[in-house]
Amino acid sequence: MNPIHHHIMIVEDEPRLAAVLGDYLSNAGYTHYWVANGNDAIPAFHIEHPDLVLLDLTLPGRNGIEICRELRVQYTVPIIMITARVEEIDRLLGLEVGADDYVCKPFSPREVVARVKAVLRRNYPVQNDVLAPPIKIDEEMHRASIHGTVLDLTSVEFRLLCILHRSQGRVFSRDQLLNHLYSDHRVVNDRTIDSHVKNLRRKLAETGGDENWIKSIYGVGYRMEL
Repeated sequence: MNPIHHHIMIVEDEPRLAAVLGDYLSNAGYTHYWVANGNDAIPAFHIEHPDLVLLDLTLPGRNGIEICRELRVQYTVPIIMITARVEEIDRLLGLEVGADDYVCKPFSPREVVARVKAVLRRNYPVQNDVLAPPIKIDEEMHRASIHGTVLDLTSVEFRLLCILHRSQGRVFSRDQLLNHLYSDHRVVNDRTIDSHVKNLRRKLAETGGDENWIKSIYGVGYRMEL
């Protein structure tokens, strides 16, 4: 993927931070456009047609959640939220808002560029990439395999793999995973998820995969990236 073909819109009210992000994005080969006020974000989006939006949560005018929600009604453009409010992360990444990823202030601009690259890679895959996906899942047969080798999974581990694999790149909190895994609302400690993830990682590695496909997001939960 050649990043020069991708245009990023930065919606951020701090000029110095926006300038630094713009410099790092330019150095990585992206073009960019900066919007400082939330009221200007949607009109600018219609003019700029960005491939990805870096969207601050707290803005003058309209806030980032309102903007993200409106964009999600009509567009599938990937959105990375910028926030200093850790307690909002579940909401940002959940169904209510639907951001693709988030970064927390203070952050390294290099980390932001890395997140941008990863999200773009998931949303705009290279067309000539003919490699078969490493994991194949047949939900009807309740079977998963890595390059043809069947994984020996419990029913809970299989459901966990399906959830993470189906929404690659999305961060799930432990509570969100518990709600998906246990529909009968049984009382389960959220640390049970850590045990299931540990076992699933081990089985992925033993079957020719990589335990690092499932990444721990400190203080939040887990996401899967192949």
